[in-house]
Amino acid sequence: MFVSQYMQNNAQKLRTNATEAEKFVWQKLRKKQFGYKFTRQYVLFNKYIVDFICMEKRLIIELDGGQHCENQQDIQRDKELSASGYKILRLWNNEVFTNWEACHNKIVEYLS
Repeated sequence: MFVSQYMQNNAQKLRTNATEAEKFVWQKLRKKQFGYKFTRQYVLFNKYIVDFICMEKRLIIELDGGQHCENQQDIQRDKELSASGYKILRLWNNEVFTNWEACHNKIVEYLS
């Protein structure tokens, strides 16, 4: 799959400038700690950059802050990704810090 240099550069910037929530979750997902390989800031369809993806299970994990509440772009993006066979799990930034156990359980559920 072709990925434009522009999208590759954007994904790299997002990896370099990860939020605290993204750093926290990445430490939990990396090195197959859930039994599956995850990648962060991955380009899909040369137009979307997803926070985390497990290609084997076609699971996308998105971390959201307040700016994503009822965001029409996110809704449209989720529809397109779901129609392409991906499962999308959205977690709130504050939730990963205050209730990681519940987030962990959701990830396990989506992976099964």
